[in-house]
Amino acid sequence: MSVAVEDFPQLWQRPSYTELVDILGSLEMSAPIWNHKSRREDILVEQQSLASQRKAEVTRYLSNIIKSPLGWIEDDEKETLWTLASKRMSERCGRTAMGELLRRWPFEGETSTEEPFELIIKEPALTGDSLGFKTWGSSYVLSQHLPKLAETSLFRLFDETLGQPRPEVLELGSGTGLLGLAAAAFWKAPVALSDLPNIVPNLRENVVKNAHLVESRGGSLTVGPLTWGGKEDEIDQELFGEPYQFKIVLAADPLYDDDHPALLASAICEHLALGSESRAVVMVPKRDATTVRLLEAFKQAMLDLETPLFCEEEDELAGQDDWVDNDEAGQVRCWLGIFSRGGSPLRVDQLPDMICQ
Repeated sequence: MSVAVEDFPQLWQRPSYTELVDILGSLEMSAPIWNHKSRREDILVEQQSLASQRKAEVTRYLSNIIKSPLGWIEDDEKETLWTLASKRMSERCGRTAMGELLRRWPFEGETSTEEPFELIIKEPALTGDSLGFKTWGSSYVLSQHLPKLAETSLFRLFDETLGQPRPEVLELGSGTGLLGLAAAAFWKAPVALSDLPNIVPNLRENVVKNAHLVESRGGSLTVGPLTWGGKEDEIDQELFGEPYQFKIVLAADPLYDDDHPALLASAICEHLALGSESRAVVMVPKRDATTVRLLEAFKQAMLDLETPLFCEEEDELAGQDDWVDNDEAGQVRCWLGIFSRGGSPLRVDQLPDMICQ
């Protein structure tokens, strides 16, 4: 049960270090985990304490701790209290102010007999244009949809009666890695996660955090830099230097700039395995006119490749973006496209030069 603001230990009473640490710990605002099956207001009621809802009073209390000399507290303990109070204050100022977060993303088992699991994702502090350090809602939506895809659109790639190995999977623009990690865990497949060189250190850390869980479920993970259209030193040549390696290529929420549609299309074409069975799975949230325009540009870019990639299936799933104020503002329709090379299987010697330009 949460403590009412008026019952917090008051500074004029000279509360002990332990009392202040306990109350500051109780005021922590955990990062929300959205589930498109639940209403945002219901999630907020569940995740936020009474103290966090009464923002003005709590902020005033935290400010008083930060400003107080805390003369009755030991010097090293003062620093701890001021740091905790500052963190609690920043948590009430939006995602950018919150600093580093450790978030847990729950998943249900594929069958009634399979245990649920959760992935642990570290999000560094958001500074500047660091979009790759945030876990976007569409990644969670697509991650939850992976088991259904394996049973439907991607069935032939996972059909055990054919005696084939599990398909190798590449995630482009992995960011914090949620989608690629979920793919390895759900599909029991080898998954390579990739992003820009400056994003990879945190991505690799998340791979390490979740490697045991993924391996216990039959999957495996590799990670390295892969800059779309980048130079050789911006791409892990050992992992991604050879073209057409991956039977499945994944991308979620990958379009932010006008050059992204063509770059993404080219990257998919370069790394998607040859043959009519290979598939690219792309999810784009239709947040506004800009994202809709970029989506249409991407679909056209896939067709404009020298050897086009065709959209075999389209769907829309309900999603939510976090860190917005209300249920309606956070709702977003997420476009899902399944692409293939189409037609008969090709060999490398049948392809024109510069196939993916």
